[in-house]
Amino acid sequence: MAYADPQISDTSQPIIRQLDDSAINRIAAGEVVERPASAVKELVENAIDAGAARITVDIADGGKTLIRVTDDGCGMSPTDLPLALSRHATSKIDGSDLLNINTFGFRGEALPSLGAVGRLSITSRAQGQDAAQIRVAGGTIDPVKPAALRAGTVVELRDLFYATPARLKFMRSDRAETQAIGDVIKRLAMAEPSVGFTLRDVSGGGEGRVTFRADPLTGDLFDALHGRLATVLGREFAENALKIDATRDGVRLFGYAALPTYSRGAAVAQFLFVNTRPVKDKMLTGALRAAYFDFLSRDRHPAAALFLDCDPTLVDVNVHPAKSEVRFRDPGIARGLIVSSLRHALAEAGHRASTTVAGATLGAMRPETMAAQPDAHGAPRVYQMDRPSMGARNLSYGAQAPAQSQGVDADVPPAPGFAEMATAYSGRVMDAPTSPSATSATTDTESGLSDASGPQAEELPLGAARGQVHENYIIAQTRDGMVIVDQHAAHERLVYEKLKHQMAETGVAAQALLIPDIVELSQGDCARILAVADELNRFGLGIEAFGGGAIAVRETPAILGTVNAEAMVRDILDELDDQGESQLVQAKIEAILSRVACHGSIRSGRWMRGEEMNALLREMEATPHSGQCNHGRPTYVELKLADIERLFGRT
Repeated sequence: MAYADPQISDTSQPIIRQLDDSAINRIAAGEVVERPASAVKELVENAIDAGAARITVDIADGGKTLIRVTDDGCGMSPTDLPLALSRHATSKIDGSDLLNINTFGFRGEALPSLGAVGRLSITSRAQGQDAAQIRVAGGTIDPVKPAALRAGTVVELRDLFYATPARLKFMRSDRAETQAIGDVIKRLAMAEPSVGFTLRDVSGGGEGRVTFRADPLTGDLFDALHGRLATVLGREFAENALKIDATRDGVRLFGYAALPTYSRGAAVAQFLFVNTRPVKDKMLTGALRAAYFDFLSRDRHPAAALFLDCDPTLVDVNVHPAKSEVRFRDPGIARGLIVSSLRHALAEAGHRASTTVAGATLGAMRPETMAAQPDAHGAPRVYQMDRPSMGARNLSYGAQAPAQSQGVDADVPPAPGFAEMATAYSGRVMDAPTSPSATSATTDTESGLSDASGPQAEELPLGAARGQVHENYIIAQTRDGMVIVDQHAAHERLVYEKLKHQMAETGVAAQALLIPDIVELSQGDCARILAVADELNRFGLGIEAFGGGAIAVRETPAILGTVNAEAMVRDILDELDDQGESQLVQAKIEAILSRVACHGSIRSGRWMRGEEMNALLREMEATPHSGQCNHGRPTYVELKLADIERLFGRT
């Protein structure tokens, strides 16, 4: 059913009109300023481009009633203030080269758009100039007037979207908008470690409360970035992150990526930057996912803060009004650099697991706090072991006394000594070495690795095996703590890595089909899957064009057995549509290898000899990725002696 448009004249021929500046600015505001967080992003980026060293953001009611950005940048002269509120007026570029952009902003749309939908005031002072202020409300600009300001710029935006009240109906709660603003500030803080950021919520008036603060950092790039990430993402991320620094074909990748055992349940800790600009790019996030593909289960997501630096002419940032998307001239270089660099860093990490594993273990081991009952003085009672009776103490002393000689009194049996009781109740399953020769290395015929269980082995990362409990967990002693190893999960990963290495050397065996499977597709789907035919062929899936929109599947991976070729092809196409790449065939093959590794590894419940346990520890130290099993769970837990003593109140 057709409806009459009240904004178009009722004539047979529509009339083309030139929109006025007010309508143009409101339309632009709908593209550039989606919510209060978008306004904060534009204003803070302007402050960074102005060379500010400290930026303070004050908000009220989720930014709906007040956004105030104060910076100590270069400022603006009184004559520049009216020009700053004009559309497409900017100091960032001269317009001669739209590809060579080295600043956050360059369109000159933010300030006029904000002035069109809210009440905007700008107070600024450039060096050697007098301070001045200009106001604009609903697109109406007031004259410039003198103001008081020491240096920098203060931009104050009140009553956002008051001129377009319909937009207010689509705003979320104050809490949600405040969180979105905080996320924007944190992303920009990660991009600029040398700039200090303060976010203050002044809802209700007064000084308000600081919700985020990051002081400016100096020194080496990685030291400053590491410190800023610790402030923004938390100390745990900084402790469990791997340093990334690689260059390829003029593109540099640097930053930090977390260990696989420090993963998240959603992709909320993935931060990507291109020339310090925070971006949300499907190709880059897909590359990050591909790098961790073999180390995390499908429901876990990696955590990383990665920065791509390249010549501005190699990337186009002018593809989205919010500048959150970019286009690379050669996206394959950026993707390959991310995948290869992260996998290399993860391999260099070896058997390392995240410290959060030990923290979670210690938390699970802490006893529950009993309800404290006050004593006679009103202070909570400290529960201790009751003082033993005289009889109990005599028995205890007798048990700890040396064994008595039979010759003292023939009628009195010798009291049991402490050593005899220790033999009955000891949890040690391996005898301590009695001589230096006992600590010498012996060769384990099955693994080919040398076994060391003496003091020398305790200096190694995973220490020396001291026992096995429940026929599944190996207890090893290190120089300053202990390690608990899940023998099945650890050996499963070791076997899996060997199988992958063999597959990489010999390739994936393909099984030729007696009668090729013909899959009918659309022209677009056919072209899309043929574009990745070479990559699929590496994993044993051979396809070729069959005319029209059809393809012929002539080979399938032999390790998968009987395969529904059409279903696999369509699943691959779904992944290509959703993620721009497909890892379906590789995932299926590696799932088979994982199952083979599971059945071929040491089973839970098997008793292991001391040399076998130590050989397993040495092989874990020598094998990359052995810190997590095939599903991303840790294979061992390391507890420091200080933490163990704290559990028993010995500190």
